[in-house]
Amino acid sequence: MNENKTLLNAFKQTAYQAGGHGKRNAGILKQALSEVDAQAESDMYGSGKSIEDFQEKMAKYLGKESAVFFPSGTMAQQIALRIWCDKKGIKKVAYHPLSHLEIHEEDGLKELHGIQPILLADKDRLISLEDVVSLNEDIACLLLELPQREIGGQLPDYKTLEAISAYCRDKGIKLQLDGARLFEILPYYKKTAAEICELFDSVYVSFYKGIGGVAGAILAGGKEFTEESKIWKRRHGGDLISLYPYFISSDYYFEKRIHKMEQYYQEAKEFAALFNGCEFTSTKPLEPVSNMFHVHIAQPKKKLEPIFIETYEETGIGLTSYLKELNENECYFELSVGDAYADLPKDELGKAFQLLDTRLKELKEEIPLT
Repeated sequence: MNENKTLLNAFKQTAYQAGGHGKRNAGILKQALSEVDAQAESDMYGSGKSIEDFQEKMAKYLGKESAVFFPSGTMAQQIALRIWCDKKGIKKVAYHPLSHLEIHEEDGLKELHGIQPILLADKDRLISLEDVVSLNEDIACLLLELPQREIGGQLPDYKTLEAISAYCRDKGIKLQLDGARLFEILPYYKKTAAEICELFDSVYVSFYKGIGGVAGAILAGGKEFTEESKIWKRRHGGDLISLYPYFISSDYYFEKRIHKMEQYYQEAKEFAALFNGCEFTSTKPLEPVSNMFHVHIAQPKKKLEPIFIETYEETGIGLTSYLKELNENECYFELSVGDAYADLPKDELGKAFQLLDTRLKELKEEIPLT
């Protein structure tokens, strides 16, 4: 093995890569546009039949009165929370400590909107009904992320969701769904998207995660709410002159993959079991509740990277492009199952896990007895 070779480079050079739907290249857009009439009229600044038809279609699918297409979920969610804060006259919202808004958006909610977040629950567990009931501050809105990505994609049981929803409605607290991966959790809950969204006043969904589109998001809710969101979208610069590369690809891959969510879910459970059979390795959750999960390995990064690189070179199977350190003795990475998993040669996949397990056991033999 080349000692200067990085895990990322080794991953890129594998013949098969396990996560997602494959490489995110220009072919994604080219395929989505291949059957579109070249003379079809473009949308203009958020208006036009093509974008309005897609918005109406998604509103119906989500069981909401109206929906608006946004170029990004970050924009959509900040706007949703701003609207609910303005309506109640309270610039406070509550969400999980590891919410995307808190750790990935450079304090956008605070800096752009002057909204103060109230962090609920310990960062390593889900928000419970008790957390919501115990709030000692008035808030305009509670945001729930389903699944909670940063702790492995965990989900509350459905009765807890119903109880939180009922409590919020009773107390006049708006409930926003961070449903970036909403489509992916439908098989676990055995509910339709509309049934889940009925518990929430507003909802955001992504089209580049499980769906695999180029980019874009839908924000859905009541008509008054979405009309106000259009004004804020213009203020944020979200009304590009044309959004069709985004919503056409969103629609194309929605139709292509929405019926595969059960398949991805079952394959994720199969994939997680392979990792759980390896020394020092466990998944979070132990059995996935969607197509996404985290893999934890109780070994230092400097010892694990050469093992993964050698496994890739011997089998042509790439499992992850990175290892993130939790501490000096443990790493983890995230996996989302999509179309790519079904294309993996299962004999080579089995060989890859045999090699991985063998080399991890060799590390165990290096640990001195105390």
